[in-house]
Amino acid sequence: MATTLIQNGRIITASDDYVADVFIDGDTVRMIGTALPVKADRVIDATGKLVIPGGIDPHVHMELPFGGTVSSDDFESGTRAAAFGGTTSIIDFAIQYKGKTFQQTLDDWHAKAQGKCAIDYGFHLAVTEYEAQHAAEFAKVIDGGVTTFKLFLAYPGVFMVDDQTMFRVMRSAGEAGGLTLVHAENGDAISLKIAELMAAGKTEPKYHAQSRPPVMQADGVARALRVAEFAKAPVFIVHVSCEAAMMELVRSRDAGNPAYGETCTQYLFLDETEYDKPDFEGAKYVFTPPLVGRENIEPLWKGLKLGYLQEVSTDHCPFNFKGQKELGRGDFTKIPNGGPGVEDRLSLVYDGAMKRGFSLNKWVDLCSTASAKMFGMFPKKGTIAIGSDADIVIFDPHVERTISARTHHMNCDYSLFEGWRIKGKPQTVLSRGKVVVENDQYTGRRGDGKFLKRGTCATT
Repeated sequence: MATTLIQNGRIITASDDYVADVFIDGDTVRMIGTALPVKADRVIDATGKLVIPGGIDPHVHMELPFGGTVSSDDFESGTRAAAFGGTTSIIDFAIQYKGKTFQQTLDDWHAKAQGKCAIDYGFHLAVTEYEAQHAAEFAKVIDGGVTTFKLFLAYPGVFMVDDQTMFRVMRSAGEAGGLTLVHAENGDAISLKIAELMAAGKTEPKYHAQSRPPVMQADGVARALRVAEFAKAPVFIVHVSCEAAMMELVRSRDAGNPAYGETCTQYLFLDETEYDKPDFEGAKYVFTPPLVGRENIEPLWKGLKLGYLQEVSTDHCPFNFKGQKELGRGDFTKIPNGGPGVEDRLSLVYDGAMKRGFSLNKWVDLCSTASAKMFGMFPKKGTIAIGSDADIVIFDPHVERTISARTHHMNCDYSLFEGWRIKGKPQTVLSRGKVVVENDQYTGRRGDGKFLKRGTCATT
Protein backbone atom coordinates (compact mmCIF):
# COMPACT_ATOMS: atom_id res chain seq x y z
CA MET A 1 0.00 0.00 0.00
CA ALA A 2 1.07 3.59 -0.66
CA THR A 3 2.60 5.65 2.12
CA THR A 4 2.35 9.39 2.73
CA LEU A 5 4.27 11.70 5.05
CA ILE A 6 2.77 15.05 6.04
CA GLN A 7 5.55 17.21 7.43
CA ASN A 8 5.75 20.26 9.68
CA GLY A 9 2.03 20.94 9.98
CA ARG A 10 0.29 22.35 13.03
CA ILE A 11 -1.89 19.43 14.12
CA ILE A 12 -5.20 20.48 15.62
CA THR A 13 -7.63 18.00 17.13
CA ALA A 14 -10.46 18.62 19.57
CA SER A 15 -7.91 18.42 22.39
CA ASP A 16 -4.41 18.86 20.91
CA ASP A 17 -2.38 21.61 19.28
CA TYR A 18 1.23 20.87 18.28
CA VAL A 19 3.62 20.83 15.32
CA ALA A 20 4.61 17.38 14.08
CA ASP A 21 4.74 14.96 11.15
CA VAL A 22 2.09 12.38 10.32
CA PHE A 23 3.02 9.11 8.61
CA ILE A 24 0.23 7.32 6.78
CA ASP A 25 0.44 3.71 5.64
CA GLY A 26 -2.40 2.86 3.29
CA ASP A 27 -5.58 4.23 4.82
CA THR A 28 -4.38 4.49 8.42
CA VAL A 29 -2.29 6.88 10.53
CA ARG A 30 0.71 4.83 11.71
CA MET A 31 3.13 7.31 13.28
CA ILE A 32 3.06 10.85 14.65
CA GLY A 33 6.21 12.66 15.77
CA THR A 34 8.94 15.10 14.85
CA ALA A 35 11.59 14.30 12.25
CA LEU A 36 10.17 10.81 11.72
CA PRO A 37 12.86 8.43 10.42
CA VAL A 38 10.73 7.06 7.58
CA LYS A 39 10.59 7.16 3.82
CA ALA A 40 7.29 7.62 2.07
CA ASP A 41 5.98 7.34 -1.45
CA ARG A 42 4.76 10.90 -1.15
CA VAL A 43 5.81 13.80 1.07
CA ILE A 44 3.48 16.78 1.66
CA ASP A 45 4.91 19.93 3.22
CA ALA A 46 2.30 21.46 5.54
CA THR A 47 4.48 24.24 6.94
CA GLY A 48 2.31 27.15 8.07
CA LYS A 49 -0.88 25.13 7.61
CA LEU A 50 -3.34 23.51 9.99
CA VAL A 51 -3.56 19.71 9.84
CA ILE A 52 -6.99 18.68 11.07
CA PRO A 53 -9.22 15.59 11.00
CA GLY A 54 -11.54 15.46 8.02
CA GLY A 55 -14.86 17.17 8.49
CA ILE A 56 -17.98 15.16 9.22
CA ASP A 57 -21.36 16.44 8.04
CA PRO A 58 -23.98 14.25 9.75
CA HIS A 59 -26.98 15.86 8.07
CA VAL A 60 -27.27 15.81 4.28
CA HIS A 61 -29.88 14.75 1.73
CA MET A 62 -28.52 13.52 -1.61
CA GLU A 63 -30.99 12.44 -4.30
CA LEU A 64 -33.94 13.15 -2.00
CA PRO A 65 -37.39 13.07 -3.63
CA PHE A 66 -39.32 16.08 -2.37
CA GLY A 67 -42.23 18.12 -3.67
CA GLY A 68 -42.42 16.42 -7.05
CA THR A 69 -38.72 16.74 -7.80
CA VAL A 70 -35.38 15.38 -6.53
CA SER A 71 -32.55 17.24 -4.80
CA SER A 72 -30.03 18.28 -7.44
CA ASP A 73 -26.90 16.68 -5.92
CA ASP A 74 -26.68 12.92 -6.26
CA PHE A 75 -24.26 10.88 -4.17
CA GLU A 76 -21.49 11.44 -6.71
CA SER A 77 -21.66 15.20 -7.17
CA GLY A 78 -22.62 15.89 -3.55
CA THR A 79 -19.80 13.92 -1.98
CA ARG A 80 -17.28 15.36 -4.43
CA ALA A 81 -18.38 18.86 -3.42
CA ALA A 82 -18.10 17.85 0.22
CA ALA A 83 -14.52 16.74 -0.37
CA PHE A 84 -13.63 20.09 -1.94
CA GLY A 85 -14.86 21.69 1.27
CA GLY A 86 -12.81 19.46 3.58
CA THR A 87 -15.61 17.08 4.57
CA THR A 88 -14.53 13.43 4.37
CA SER A 89 -17.60 11.71 5.85
CA ILE A 90 -21.33 12.34 5.50
CA ILE A 91 -24.43 10.76 6.99
CA ASP A 92 -27.51 10.82 4.78
CA PHE A 93 -31.08 9.85 5.64
CA ALA A 94 -32.71 6.66 4.37
CA ILE A 95 -36.38 7.56 4.56
CA GLN A 96 -38.94 4.84 5.15
CA TYR A 97 -41.96 5.30 2.89
CA LYS A 98 -45.32 3.82 3.84
CA GLY A 99 -45.39 0.04 3.52
CA LYS A 100 -41.60 -0.37 3.44
CA THR A 101 -39.70 -2.39 6.01
CA PHE A 102 -36.57 -0.96 7.59
CA GLN A 103 -34.34 -3.24 5.54
CA GLN A 104 -36.10 -2.43 2.27
CA THR A 105 -35.61 1.24 3.05
CA LEU A 106 -31.88 0.83 3.66
CA ASP A 107 -31.53 -1.34 0.56
CA ASP A 108 -33.08 1.46 -1.50
CA TRP A 109 -30.58 4.00 -0.22
CA HIS A 110 -27.62 1.67 -0.55
CA ALA A 111 -28.59 1.24 -4.20
CA LYS A 112 -28.49 5.02 -4.66
CA ALA A 113 -25.10 5.52 -3.02
CA GLN A 114 -23.05 2.41 -3.71
CA GLY A 115 -20.23 2.91 -6.16
CA LYS A 116 -20.79 6.67 -6.43
CA CYS A 117 -19.39 8.35 -3.34
CA ALA A 118 -16.12 10.28 -3.29
CA ILE A 119 -15.89 10.03 0.50
CA ASP A 120 -17.16 7.71 3.23
CA TYR A 121 -20.88 7.72 3.94
CA GLY A 122 -23.43 6.36 6.37
CA PHE A 123 -27.18 6.48 6.90
CA HIS A 124 -29.63 7.48 9.56
CA LEU A 125 -32.88 5.51 9.24
CA ALA A 126 -35.83 7.91 9.09
CA VAL A 127 -38.77 5.99 10.54
CA THR A 128 -42.34 6.80 9.52
CA GLU A 129 -43.96 3.51 10.61
CA TYR A 130 -43.10 1.43 13.65
CA GLU A 131 -45.59 -1.27 14.58
CA ALA A 132 -45.14 -4.67 16.18
CA GLN A 133 -43.99 -6.25 12.92
CA HIS A 134 -41.08 -3.80 12.70
CA ALA A 135 -39.66 -4.50 16.16
CA ALA A 136 -37.64 -7.56 15.17
CA GLU A 137 -35.82 -5.53 12.52
CA PHE A 138 -34.37 -3.06 15.00
CA ALA A 139 -31.54 -5.33 16.13
CA LYS A 140 -30.74 -6.23 12.53
CA VAL A 141 -30.49 -2.58 11.57
CA ILE A 142 -28.18 -1.85 14.52
CA ASP A 143 -25.97 -4.84 13.64
CA GLY A 144 -25.74 -3.52 10.09
CA GLY A 145 -24.09 -0.34 11.31
CA VAL A 146 -27.08 2.00 11.28
CA THR A 147 -27.39 3.11 14.89
CA THR A 148 -29.31 6.37 14.52
CA PHE A 149 -33.00 6.88 13.80
CA LYS A 150 -34.77 10.02 12.60
CA LEU A 151 -38.32 11.11 13.36
CA PHE A 152 -40.30 13.97 11.84
CA LEU A 153 -42.74 16.04 13.87
CA ALA A 154 -43.49 17.98 10.69
CA TYR A 155 -45.03 17.32 7.26
CA PRO A 156 -48.30 15.66 8.39
CA GLY A 157 -49.59 12.99 6.06
CA VAL A 158 -46.13 12.46 4.58
CA PHE A 159 -43.35 12.00 7.18
CA MET A 160 -44.83 13.09 10.52
CA VAL A 161 -45.16 10.46 13.24
CA ASP A 162 -47.49 10.38 16.24
CA ASP A 163 -46.32 10.35 19.84
CA GLN A 164 -46.76 6.59 20.23
CA THR A 165 -44.42 5.95 17.31
CA MET A 166 -41.97 8.48 18.73
CA PHE A 167 -42.00 6.72 22.10
CA ARG A 168 -41.53 3.25 20.55
CA VAL A 169 -38.58 4.35 18.43
CA MET A 170 -36.88 6.26 21.23
CA ARG A 171 -37.20 3.38 23.66
CA SER A 172 -35.98 0.77 21.16
CA ALA A 173 -33.06 2.91 20.01
CA GLY A 174 -32.03 3.72 23.57
CA GLU A 175 -32.12 0.08 24.65
CA ALA A 176 -29.93 -0.88 21.67
CA GLY A 177 -27.27 1.79 22.27
CA GLY A 178 -28.58 3.92 19.43
CA LEU A 179 -29.79 7.49 19.22
CA THR A 180 -33.02 9.11 18.02
CA LEU A 181 -32.81 12.29 15.96
CA VAL A 182 -35.88 14.51 15.79
CA HIS A 183 -37.01 17.17 13.34
CA ALA A 184 -39.06 18.99 15.96
CA GLU A 185 -41.89 21.34 15.09
CA ASN A 186 -45.63 21.41 15.77
CA GLY A 187 -46.64 20.00 12.40
CA ASP A 188 -50.40 20.08 12.99
CA ALA A 189 -50.59 23.72 14.05
CA ILE A 190 -48.27 24.74 11.22
CA SER A 191 -50.47 22.90 8.73
CA LEU A 192 -53.49 24.91 9.84
CA LYS A 193 -51.56 28.18 9.63
CA ILE A 194 -50.41 27.34 6.10
CA ALA A 195 -54.01 26.76 5.03
CA GLU A 196 -55.05 30.13 6.48
CA LEU A 197 -52.23 31.97 4.72
CA MET A 198 -53.02 30.35 1.39
CA ALA A 199 -56.72 31.15 1.75
CA ALA A 200 -55.80 34.79 2.35
CA GLY A 201 -53.76 34.88 -0.88
CA LYS A 202 -50.45 35.10 0.97
CA THR A 203 -48.41 32.90 -1.35
CA GLU A 204 -44.94 34.48 -1.56
CA PRO A 205 -41.81 32.76 -0.16
CA LYS A 206 -41.77 34.93 2.96
CA TYR A 207 -44.96 33.27 4.15
CA HIS A 208 -43.14 29.96 4.41
CA ALA A 209 -41.27 31.51 7.35
CA GLN A 210 -44.39 33.12 8.80
CA SER A 211 -46.18 29.77 8.79
CA ARG A 212 -43.63 28.12 11.09
CA PRO A 213 -42.26 30.70 13.59
CA PRO A 214 -39.72 29.88 16.33
CA VAL A 215 -42.41 29.18 18.92
CA MET A 216 -43.57 26.20 16.84
CA GLN A 217 -40.05 24.78 16.78
CA ALA A 218 -39.63 25.32 20.51
CA ASP A 219 -42.94 23.55 21.11
CA GLY A 220 -41.88 20.54 19.05
CA VAL A 221 -38.50 20.37 20.78
CA ALA A 222 -40.11 20.50 24.21
CA ARG A 223 -42.46 17.64 23.33
CA ALA A 224 -39.72 15.49 21.84
CA LEU A 225 -37.54 15.99 24.90
CA ARG A 226 -40.35 15.11 27.30
CA VAL A 227 -41.12 11.91 25.42
CA ALA A 228 -37.41 11.02 25.40
CA GLU A 229 -37.31 11.58 29.16
CA PHE A 230 -40.32 9.29 29.56
CA ALA A 231 -38.65 6.66 27.36
CA LYS A 232 -35.40 7.05 29.31
CA ALA A 233 -33.56 7.42 26.02
CA PRO A 234 -31.07 9.88 24.53
CA VAL A 235 -32.32 12.33 21.93
CA PHE A 236 -30.69 14.61 19.38
CA ILE A 237 -32.57 17.62 17.94
CA VAL A 238 -31.59 18.42 14.37
CA HIS A 239 -31.24 21.87 12.75
CA VAL A 240 -31.92 24.04 15.79
CA SER A 241 -32.45 27.51 14.32
CA CYS A 242 -33.52 29.69 17.24
CA GLU A 243 -32.67 30.49 20.84
CA ALA A 244 -36.07 29.35 22.18
CA ALA A 245 -35.59 25.81 20.84
CA MET A 246 -32.00 25.68 22.06
CA MET A 247 -33.03 26.63 25.58
CA GLU A 248 -35.44 23.70 25.72
CA LEU A 249 -32.37 21.48 25.23
CA VAL A 250 -30.56 23.30 28.01
CA ARG A 251 -33.53 22.74 30.35
CA SER A 252 -33.60 19.02 29.68
CA ARG A 253 -29.87 18.50 29.96
CA ASP A 254 -29.68 20.59 33.14
CA ALA A 255 -32.25 18.19 34.55
CA GLY A 256 -29.83 15.33 33.91
CA ASN A 257 -31.19 14.01 30.62
CA PRO A 258 -29.04 13.03 27.60
CA ALA A 259 -30.41 15.73 25.28
CA TYR A 260 -28.29 17.08 22.44
CA GLY A 261 -28.58 19.11 19.27
CA GLU A 262 -27.05 20.71 16.23
CA THR A 263 -27.42 23.89 14.29
CA CYS A 264 -26.59 24.56 10.64
CA THR A 265 -24.43 27.08 8.85
CA GLN A 266 -27.40 28.98 7.41
CA TYR A 267 -28.79 29.73 10.86
CA LEU A 268 -25.41 31.00 12.08
CA PHE A 269 -25.13 33.68 9.39
CA LEU A 270 -28.46 34.42 7.66
CA ASP A 271 -31.80 35.77 8.86
CA GLU A 272 -35.41 36.12 7.74
CA THR A 273 -34.77 39.29 5.70
CA GLU A 274 -33.51 37.02 2.90
CA TYR A 275 -37.17 36.22 2.15
CA ASP A 276 -37.77 39.85 1.17
CA LYS A 277 -35.53 39.64 -1.89
CA PRO A 278 -37.35 40.63 -5.10
CA ASP A 279 -38.12 38.50 -8.18
CA PHE A 280 -38.85 35.35 -6.18
CA GLU A 281 -35.22 35.24 -4.98
CA GLY A 282 -36.47 34.57 -1.47
CA ALA A 283 -37.37 31.05 -2.62
CA LYS A 284 -33.68 30.18 -2.51
CA TYR A 285 -33.91 30.34 1.28
CA VAL A 286 -37.00 28.18 1.66
CA PHE A 287 -35.98 25.27 3.86
CA THR A 288 -37.35 23.91 7.11
CA PRO A 289 -37.01 25.22 9.74
CA PRO A 290 -36.89 28.60 8.01
CA LEU A 291 -34.56 31.49 8.72
CA VAL A 292 -35.64 33.50 11.73
CA GLY A 293 -34.91 36.90 13.28
CA ARG A 294 -31.33 38.07 13.42
CA GLU A 295 -31.50 38.27 17.21
CA ASN A 296 -31.08 34.48 17.29
CA ILE A 297 -27.68 34.35 15.56
CA GLU A 298 -25.35 35.31 18.39
CA PRO A 299 -27.18 33.16 20.98
CA LEU A 300 -26.62 30.16 18.69
CA TRP A 301 -22.90 30.94 18.47
CA LYS A 302 -22.82 31.33 22.27
CA GLY A 303 -24.63 28.01 22.58
CA LEU A 304 -21.96 26.31 20.48
CA LYS A 305 -19.21 27.80 22.59
CA LEU A 306 -20.83 26.77 25.88
CA GLY A 307 -21.87 23.29 24.74
CA TYR A 308 -25.61 23.90 24.56
CA LEU A 309 -25.36 22.59 20.99
CA GLN A 310 -22.84 19.95 20.00
CA GLU A 311 -22.04 20.42 16.32
CA VAL A 312 -22.68 22.25 13.05
CA SER A 313 -24.12 20.48 10.03
CA THR A 314 -25.63 21.80 6.80
CA ASP A 315 -28.92 19.98 6.10
CA HIS A 316 -27.56 20.06 2.53
CA CYS A 317 -30.56 19.47 0.27
CA PRO A 318 -30.09 21.55 -2.89
CA PHE A 319 -32.68 22.39 -5.51
CA ASN A 320 -31.88 24.60 -8.48
CA PHE A 321 -33.57 27.98 -8.55
CA LYS A 322 -34.44 27.55 -12.20
CA GLY A 323 -36.79 24.69 -12.84
CA GLN A 324 -37.05 23.48 -9.23
CA LYS A 325 -37.54 26.31 -6.74
CA GLU A 326 -39.65 27.98 -9.45
CA LEU A 327 -42.22 25.21 -9.06
CA GLY A 328 -43.53 27.28 -6.16
CA ARG A 329 -44.17 30.55 -7.98
CA GLY A 330 -47.56 31.64 -6.75
CA ASP A 331 -47.69 28.96 -4.03
CA PHE A 332 -44.97 28.82 -1.37
CA THR A 333 -46.11 25.33 -0.32
CA LYS A 334 -44.82 24.00 -3.64
CA ILE A 335 -41.30 25.38 -3.27
CA PRO A 336 -38.99 22.38 -2.71
CA ASN A 337 -37.56 22.71 0.81
CA GLY A 338 -33.79 22.79 1.00
CA GLY A 339 -30.60 24.57 0.06
CA PRO A 340 -26.94 23.90 -0.80
CA GLY A 341 -24.23 24.01 1.84
CA VAL A 342 -22.04 20.92 2.18
CA GLU A 343 -19.04 22.48 0.43
CA ASP A 344 -18.69 25.67 2.47
CA ARG A 345 -19.35 24.49 6.03
CA LEU A 346 -15.79 23.98 7.29
CA SER A 347 -14.56 27.36 6.05
CA LEU A 348 -17.66 29.29 7.08
CA VAL A 349 -17.53 27.91 10.61
CA TYR A 350 -13.80 28.62 10.79
CA ASP A 351 -14.32 32.23 9.70
CA GLY A 352 -17.23 32.80 12.08
CA ALA A 353 -15.67 30.98 15.02
CA MET A 354 -12.35 32.79 14.79
CA LYS A 355 -14.10 36.17 14.69
CA ARG A 356 -15.88 35.22 17.92
CA GLY A 357 -12.84 34.04 19.84
CA PHE A 358 -13.37 30.28 19.60
CA SER A 359 -10.33 28.05 19.97
CA LEU A 360 -9.12 26.03 17.01
CA ASN A 361 -9.84 22.92 19.08
CA LYS A 362 -13.48 23.92 19.45
CA TRP A 363 -13.75 24.51 15.71
CA VAL A 364 -12.48 21.00 15.02
CA ASP A 365 -14.83 19.56 17.62
CA LEU A 366 -17.86 21.29 16.09
CA CYS A 367 -17.03 20.24 12.55
CA SER A 368 -15.69 16.73 13.12
CA THR A 369 -15.00 15.20 16.52
CA ALA A 370 -18.35 15.74 18.23
CA SER A 371 -20.17 14.07 15.34
CA ALA A 372 -17.73 11.17 15.28
CA LYS A 373 -18.44 10.52 18.95
CA MET A 374 -22.16 11.20 18.87
CA PHE A 375 -22.81 8.99 15.88
CA GLY A 376 -20.59 6.00 16.60
CA MET A 377 -17.47 6.66 14.49
CA PHE A 378 -14.82 7.72 17.01
CA PRO A 379 -11.83 7.17 17.13
CA LYS A 380 -11.64 5.84 13.56
CA LYS A 381 -13.04 9.19 12.47
CA GLY A 382 -12.92 12.63 14.02
CA THR A 383 -9.31 12.75 15.22
CA ILE A 384 -5.70 12.37 14.14
CA ALA A 385 -4.25 9.52 16.18
CA ILE A 386 -2.30 6.34 15.62
CA GLY A 387 -4.74 3.77 14.25
CA SER A 388 -7.34 6.27 13.10
CA ASP A 389 -8.46 6.53 9.49
CA ALA A 390 -6.25 8.95 7.57
CA ASP A 391 -9.06 11.40 6.88
CA ILE A 392 -7.00 14.57 7.02
CA VAL A 393 -7.39 18.14 5.80
CA ILE A 394 -4.46 20.49 5.31
CA PHE A 395 -6.16 23.82 5.88
CA ASP A 396 -4.72 27.22 4.97
CA PRO A 397 -5.93 29.68 7.62
CA HIS A 398 -4.63 32.73 5.77
CA VAL A 399 -6.08 32.47 2.28
CA GLU A 400 -9.18 34.49 1.52
CA ARG A 401 -11.81 33.57 -1.01
CA THR A 402 -15.19 34.65 -2.29
CA ILE A 403 -18.05 32.16 -2.17
CA SER A 404 -19.92 31.88 -5.46
CA ALA A 405 -22.07 29.47 -7.43
CA ARG A 406 -19.74 30.17 -10.36
CA THR A 407 -16.91 28.38 -8.61
CA HIS A 408 -18.51 25.90 -6.21
CA HIS A 409 -18.79 22.20 -7.04
CA MET A 410 -22.29 21.58 -5.70
CA ASN A 411 -24.77 20.80 -8.46
CA CYS A 412 -26.86 23.87 -7.73
CA ASP A 413 -27.26 27.11 -9.67
CA TYR A 414 -27.01 29.39 -6.64
CA SER A 415 -25.22 29.77 -3.31
CA LEU A 416 -26.82 30.79 -0.06
CA PHE A 417 -23.71 32.89 0.57
CA GLU A 418 -23.12 34.39 -2.88
CA GLY A 419 -20.37 37.04 -2.79
CA TRP A 420 -19.34 36.45 0.81
CA ARG A 421 -15.64 37.01 1.46
CA ILE A 422 -14.28 34.56 4.04
CA LYS A 423 -10.90 33.51 5.40
CA GLY A 424 -9.61 29.93 5.48
CA LYS A 425 -9.70 27.18 2.87
CA PRO A 426 -8.85 23.47 2.57
CA GLN A 427 -5.72 23.09 0.48
CA THR A 428 -5.29 19.30 0.43
CA VAL A 429 -7.87 16.69 1.46
CA LEU A 430 -7.10 13.04 2.17
CA SER A 431 -9.79 10.41 2.50
CA ARG A 432 -8.47 7.22 4.15
CA GLY A 433 -4.95 8.14 3.09
CA LYS A 434 -5.71 9.01 -0.52
CA VAL A 435 -5.40 12.59 -1.74
CA VAL A 436 -8.81 13.37 -3.23
CA VAL A 437 -8.51 17.17 -3.51
CA GLU A 438 -5.36 19.18 -4.09
CA ASN A 439 -4.91 22.77 -5.27
CA ASP A 440 -8.56 23.08 -6.32
CA GLN A 441 -8.42 19.87 -8.37
CA TYR A 442 -10.32 16.66 -7.71
CA THR A 443 -7.88 13.74 -7.74
CA GLY A 444 -10.15 11.01 -6.40
CA ARG A 445 -12.41 8.59 -8.24
CA ARG A 446 -16.09 7.82 -8.29
CA GLY A 447 -16.75 5.13 -5.72
CA ASP A 448 -13.69 5.80 -3.51
CA GLY A 449 -15.97 6.24 -0.52
CA LYS A 450 -16.98 3.31 1.67
CA PHE A 451 -20.11 2.69 3.72
CA LEU A 452 -19.62 3.58 7.37
CA LYS A 453 -20.74 0.78 9.66
CA ARG A 454 -21.19 2.76 12.85
CA GLY A 455 -21.14 1.60 16.42
CA THR A 456 -22.74 2.61 19.71
CA CYS A 457 -23.49 6.30 20.06
CA ALA A 458 -21.58 8.21 22.75
CA THR A 459 -24.37 10.03 24.58
CA THR A 460 -22.94 10.35 28.06
